[in-house]
Amino acid sequence: MTFAFSKLAAAAVITMGLATAAQAQTIRVAHVDPDDWTASKKGAAAHVFKNIVEGETGLTVEIFPAGALGNETELVGQAQEGLTQVALVSGAMSKVCPAASVLDIPYTFASATIAWDVLDGPFGDALAQHCLEQTGLRTLAFGETGFRNFTNNQREIRTPDDMKGLKFRVQPIPLYVEMVKGLGGEPTPIAWTELPNALSTGVVDGQENPVGVIYNNSLHKLQKFMTLDGHVYAADFIVISDEFYQSLTPAEQQVVAKAARVAGTMGRAIQQWGTAEGVKKVQAEGMQVYSPTADEIAAFAAKAQPAVVEYLRGELGDDAVWIDRLQEAVAEASK
Repeated sequence: MTFAFSKLAAAAVITMGLATAAQAQTIRVAHVDPDDWTASKKGAAAHVFKNIVEGETGLTVEIFPAGALGNETELVGQAQEGLTQVALVSGAMSKVCPAASVLDIPYTFASATIAWDVLDGPFGDALAQHCLEQTGLRTLAFGETGFRNFTNNQREIRTPDDMKGLKFRVQPIPLYVEMVKGLGGEPTPIAWTELPNALSTGVVDGQENPVGVIYNNSLHKLQKFMTLDGHVYAADFIVISDEFYQSLTPAEQQVVAKAARVAGTMGRAIQQWGTAEGVKKVQAEGMQVYSPTADEIAAFAAKAQPAVVEYLRGELGDDAVWIDRLQEAVAEASK
């Protein structure tokens, strides 16, 4: 009896050990975008990551797209708790690592290539290390959500004066409220799910989002004018639980890190392609699109940046040093 029980106990322990080992060999990757790699930057990035990791290691990658595991804030929390190993997120990163919010200072990046140089260089490395220490999440690479642009139903916007009197839906984030205030508009924080109804009923005159988001969610059908001012460049953070990362072998770590870098590059490419296609598509469907000149962008920046920088310096405290570090990195990359 005792011998039989011991055999059963040993078998149970072995079974549990095998299950744990199998679980340890699986990387759960989650994001909120569609799964279609041809149209979704996060979708494309996730599939590239999966293919490289599974092709070069014994690890298995499971993808959970389209918010299947929750919104971005929830995904960040799950990654911190080890429930999800890898998350592709944008704005939610600043909620756990406030220094990341400096990337949302309006009109910081004159082009995507400057943003890439900054994020893939010493500044991006330093910010990633800082956020790792703050959150336990290792930033493997940066992807791209794209430049955000204003749309509205009333008139073409060429200067900040054209913003006056217009009500714009903004994310319920103080930084965006300060930005629209600085430009002379009337910011109205509204949840994403309520945006189409707010535009349809005239609760707000306009909104701001990347071109791909505007087209893929049919917001162009509710708006007449778009201004490609690119006021905020939104970066994707490809993060992994550092506890899980440290459990991998050095060879696996190397492949995972490489896969993330390639994935981020793929996401950027899909986003750039989608933006160009999106502009053509909204124009073909009747939307009027205006591209401001460099001088006009400078006028927008002169109005929006001081208000946001002042707000962030008050909010970040000691972390406000990241504002200066970012500005220095952008100046260097712009030479």
